[in-house]
Amino acid sequence: MAKVAFIGLGNMGGPMAINLAKAGHQVTAFDLSAAALTQVKAEGVTSAGSAMAAVTDAEFVISMLPAGKHVIGLYLGEQGLAKHIAKSALVIDCSTIDADSARKVGAGLAEQGIAFIDAPVSGGVGGAKAGTLTFITGGEPANFERAKTVLSDMGKNLFHAGDVGAGQVAKICNNMLLSILMAGTSEALQMGIDNGLDPKVLSDIMLKSSGRNWTLELYNPCPDVMENVPSSNGYQGGFLVDLMAKDLGLALEAALQSNSSTPMGALARSLYVTHQRAGNGKLDFSSIFKMFEKKS
Repeated sequence: MAKVAFIGLGNMGGPMAINLAKAGHQVTAFDLSAAALTQVKAEGVTSAGSAMAAVTDAEFVISMLPAGKHVIGLYLGEQGLAKHIAKSALVIDCSTIDADSARKVGAGLAEQGIAFIDAPVSGGVGGAKAGTLTFITGGEPANFERAKTVLSDMGKNLFHAGDVGAGQVAKICNNMLLSILMAGTSEALQMGIDNGLDPKVLSDIMLKSSGRNWTLELYNPCPDVMENVPSSNGYQGGFLVDLMAKDLGLALEAALQSNSSTPMGALARSLYVTHQRAGNGKLDFSSIFKMFEKKS
């Protein structure tokens, strides 16, 4: 078992830290939220008074933060951790950020002799709680192998995508496609409803036909078609519209940098930002279905 520092205890980070503690790792965590620290402390995680205190003697340093600027600040800022993390430690950033920020952090840590991988996750809050996340990593193969010591206790699917930053690129490619599938599935289901079809029957038909996709199979966006999904719980829980809009912004930035043609991704971003600006940012991303409903 390893000595782990965990920085960032939000909806994803908190359950991830708890799963590491339940697996027997010695986990010391820090978050700016006292309530978040109290919650994980009740599950066997030790709380620290600062990020610097958390990383003392840690073998693994894991971070889960909102954006690239936060990750850069944490490790490379004036009070950054780069000069306080043990040279023998492996830093694993699980935030979803732009690839350039991940590469900047990796390079900065390398200057201090510290190994780094980017390891954004897929699977949502449910996956974080259940320990079934997918980790998409970028970095040296040896560091990926070493990271399995802790990643395997938080997820069930571990992928090595390439060099530092590759994990971020693969993650935003996946989420761009997911957003397109969710929007397309929503409008198809609503068109069926508008023409008198039962959405459950239509879903069953499409599941056995060429329109089959992940959103139909596991995450139906139409309320009361499928149990135990956000759409049947007022679109609460899951992966927030705010986060999908953020990821689609990252995808658009990546497309511009590589001169990639992503018309469907650009349209999906426009739809999700419009949905977000209408006050739906804290709902699950499957709530895009509401955009296509007939308004009375």
